[in-house]
Amino acid sequence: MIKLVNSKKSFNFKAKKACKVLAFGLAVAASWAPCMAATTAPWPTAPITFVAPFSAGGGGDTLTRLYAQQLNLALNVPVIVDNKPGAGGNIGTSFVAKAAPDGQTVVFGTSGTMGTNHFLYKRTGYSINDFEPVAMFGMTGLVLVVAKDAPYKNLGELIAFGKSNPGKLSCASDGNGTASHIACAMLQQKAGIEVEHIPYKGSSAGYIDVRSQRVSFFIDVTPPLTPQIKEGSLRALAVTMKKRIPALPDVPTFAESGLPDYELFAWDGVFAPKGTPTARLDRLHEGIQSAVKNPEFSKNMMDRGTMLQAMTREDFRALVRREYERMGPVVKQLGVTID
Repeated sequence: MIKLVNSKKSFNFKAKKACKVLAFGLAVAASWAPCMAATTAPWPTAPITFVAPFSAGGGGDTLTRLYAQQLNLALNVPVIVDNKPGAGGNIGTSFVAKAAPDGQTVVFGTSGTMGTNHFLYKRTGYSINDFEPVAMFGMTGLVLVVAKDAPYKNLGELIAFGKSNPGKLSCASDGNGTASHIACAMLQQKAGIEVEHIPYKGSSAGYIDVRSQRVSFFIDVTPPLTPQIKEGSLRALAVTMKKRIPALPDVPTFAESGLPDYELFAWDGVFAPKGTPTARLDRLHEGIQSAVKNPEFSKNMMDRGTMLQAMTREDFRALVRREYERMGPVVKQLGVTID
């Protein structure tokens, strides 16, 4: 005998079961939604802290702020510059080495903080292995400046004065172990003159004392000095790179001025704490590359004396390691150490 089934009743039962399954699925999906949103939301969504390990108004601070403005535009979030100066940049750099590796705190790294400092100081408070090199910004020459009414009109005259007046020349720097300190030590060695090194906590105070001739000269990165040179408040005698720089085409190189073996340049970039997620490192790198490749910004920086460099994260990492290994023998040869 064939048993008849109530098709209407069966349909209602299946419909109710399907609705329950659907409702359960929607509930699960709803519970997953915040988690999914968190993993797929674009980053960054909060302000980024960009630590400048140097005093406000100096060369490193000037560059950090110029770059921060561009990162602000590229990442579409506020990029806040936080000055943490001291110990040639070691204090601020060490602070970021210990920061959460989430990409929200990065540091302005230089050839000093990621290179020479490790051979100058017994302890820096960090290692280059504590960081992820994110991206390079550029290479910057240094320029030797004196007061506009100083008695020497070129580097040769300054060296001649130093040789005939031992101990009478003095050189300002951003602080012990900074690029300006190394530049001063190199000049003493290669020119064979005696120079009193006067370290400052930041560049701006040193500039003031050079302008008033309380200090003989300053060799510092070009960006903060170029405007002062062009307006005539400081006189440039020579630049430290092998070739003249576009920002100061009339200023000869140290090599042209009688010191053929003298060459020094600074490089800078952005570093994040070790362990920062790759996706966030890539996003930061993209933002920096957009700034570096911006023709208007690139020209602005070139006018200040910085040549921007676009490179991959891998290439930047290799450069950092190469420069670290190169600067060890240089510092050892100069005999400069800091307790």
